[in-house]
Amino acid sequence: MSPALAHSFHRSRRSFVGRDGWSYPVQASAGPVRPARGALAAPSPLVPVAVTVGRPTNSGSGGLTSCNPGYVPGVNEFLSDVSDLRRKAREHIDQGPVTDSYGADRERVIAVLNEALATELVCVLRYKRHFYMAEGLDSGPVAAEFAQHATEEQGHADMIAARIVQLQGEPDFNPETLTNRSHAEYVPGKDLLDMVKEDLVAERVAISSYGEIVQWLGNGDVTTRRMLEDILAVEEEHADDLLTFLKVLNLSG
Repeated sequence: MSPALAHSFHRSRRSFVGRDGWSYPVQASAGPVRPARGALAAPSPLVPVAVTVGRPTNSGSGGLTSCNPGYVPGVNEFLSDVSDLRRKAREHIDQGPVTDSYGADRERVIAVLNEALATELVCVLRYKRHFYMAEGLDSGPVAAEFAQHATEEQGHADMIAARIVQLQGEPDFNPETLTNRSHAEYVPGKDLLDMVKEDLVAERVAISSYGEIVQWLGNGDVTTRRMLEDILAVEEEHADDLLTFLKVLNLSG
């Protein structure tokens, strides 16, 4: 018996409470037989108590439920019938990874992802311009950061486009509507300091919008939510990098 299950256990009880707060019913075999008063009995070794742990209850009553040594708490409550899962998978095979368990508005998610795609593409173009236009004594490290950010934003765009296709949608790369659909703006910037400021503003916009999308998705589309959470973490790193450069440039200026 594990220490967690042995906690608060007494052989005379019908159940015991584990460290996890669940009440576990037990069935114990008889212990050593006590001899009659006055009779001499040979010493006998302690007889271990055989314990069968049944399905736990959290009612606090300790009532005995069906004993199933293979029971795993929390699994049998939500898993659908396997045969039903197989049938549904074959019926809608043309939908690929989108199954009946998908809990979000798929069309709306695709539309939102296309806005995020436009945001990333605009950021790629802005960082590219800033990389090539950066000049001055302090431009070397800053330009290198612009180039790295552009590469990472392109990676984000690819991830988002691939997810849109997985959801049976079409990624929108139309350049005519790109800036209108983007959350962040495309601002050329007048000088190195201005470029860093505009990039920082754009990153802050992306951080806010992606954070709201993550909360909106919740558990309705876990895969998309996790993807955006990963992208969000990188955008926060970008903002932190740019803030460092901004402080340095302000001091040197």
